[in-house]
Amino acid sequence: MRTAHRVETVRAAEAELMARLPEGTLMQRAAAGLAAACCSLLGKGRVYGARVVLLVGSGDNGGDTLYAGARLARRGAGVTAVLLGARVHEAGLAALRAAGGRVSDDPFEALAVADLVLDGITGIGGQGGLRPDAVPVARAARGSDAVVVAVDLPSGVSADTGEVGGEALAADATVTFGTYKPGLLIDPAREYAGAVRLVDIGLDATLPSVPDLEALQHEDVAWLLPAPAAESDKYRRGVVGVVAGSARYPGAAVLAVAGALRGGAGAVRYVGPAADAVIARHPETLVHEGPPGKAGRVQAWVVGPGLGDDPGVAEVLASDVPVLVDADGLRDLSPAAVRRRAAPTLLTPHAGEAAALLGVAREEVEDGRLAAVRELAARFGATVLLKGSTTLVADAEGHADGVSTPMSPVRVNPTGTSWLATAGSGDVLSGLAGSLLAAGLRPRDAASCAAYLHGLAARLASNGAPIAASDVATALPRAWADVVG
Repeated sequence: MRTAHRVETVRAAEAELMARLPEGTLMQRAAAGLAAACCSLLGKGRVYGARVVLLVGSGDNGGDTLYAGARLARRGAGVTAVLLGARVHEAGLAALRAAGGRVSDDPFEALAVADLVLDGITGIGGQGGLRPDAVPVARAARGSDAVVVAVDLPSGVSADTGEVGGEALAADATVTFGTYKPGLLIDPAREYAGAVRLVDIGLDATLPSVPDLEALQHEDVAWLLPAPAAESDKYRRGVVGVVAGSARYPGAAVLAVAGALRGGAGAVRYVGPAADAVIARHPETLVHEGPPGKAGRVQAWVVGPGLGDDPGVAEVLASDVPVLVDADGLRDLSPAAVRRRAAPTLLTPHAGEAAALLGVAREEVEDGRLAAVRELAARFGATVLLKGSTTLVADAEGHADGVSTPMSPVRVNPTGTSWLATAGSGDVLSGLAGSLLAAGLRPRDAASCAAYLHGLAARLASNGAPIAASDVATALPRAWADVVG
């Protein structure tokens, strides 16, 4: 599992570790890892004679950059530093000069012939985009033919939130130290980071056991996914009910059922007006004309995809089993209706639906995805899966035996492809997550595993080419097998 921590947490962990180590040890560890990553990016045999430009800001980030530059200079690279901060790390600058590096007063001349650029303009504490005087230099770096490597974090992005509040320097690769920072995993900042490499500097012993953000990997998902036992039957494996589709949108019901059938539950009950279309595509489905309360026993409900104005949301919310609410089910959904439920609720909005629920502009959600998903979870007292280029899953604060418990780490989904932005893909995801709920997973795990499998299935189905939502559903068994195999 990948974990990420806020700047405040990282700085506290660094301070605790530095108190135990000789002065400068942590910076040297970071510089060594950074230089090694640069050597790898330049390629075998290409370090000697390579032209490296260091964009150096103030403070420790600039120090890391200068010390890494000194290491590259000692290996024969021609290293030029461009000093952009109000102050400079004097020891790092001395080390660079001693190794044969130099300082240039003309950044544009140096950048025009650079093979590699180290972006050490701002560190993890930077906010609000690049300073105006750094913008032309950053543009020149990005416009050059050089490989741009961000030191710890691309300059101009927020480490804690993934927001980009102004101009930022997009990197081809980012070398980060000690732990991932949330901004490296969340859009829009993630798009500026390129390939991310983590350098171990010994922080594990001083970081808290609970991170601020986490991203599941194959082994994590495999451990969570349900597996039938020898004595299992279709009812013991769980039954998921799907209230979806309408005369206008029968395909939403078909796609939601397709996802549900491949999500681990033993049976799928469909309730709604698209029964003929569902049975035609998925004859194994148990159909009922409704209402949901008369359809038979289920262990979880999915309500909303393609529902239009058809009834069913209120009755499903009144049930005593976990409920997933998506699409049309989210329209006019009140926090009170969700909070008074005794059973868990999972909401799966995209950015537009999240904006409507929060009463803000869509751009505000897209620019601040982490804040939006946390606010939704807190306001509705529910688990929220916020779909998009970065899919996030957040739990609400819990209350057990009268004691308040903090929110769990937000989960960010690492799988997917831009080809997944296609009509109906969210319906497949809803059915899949609902089936995992019915199979017994907690909402946070059901949402996380569903997003992971959904994104992986899209990659497998696409292989770089356009796909339809039905292709994603068809590829889900392959994705599942890939994870557990």
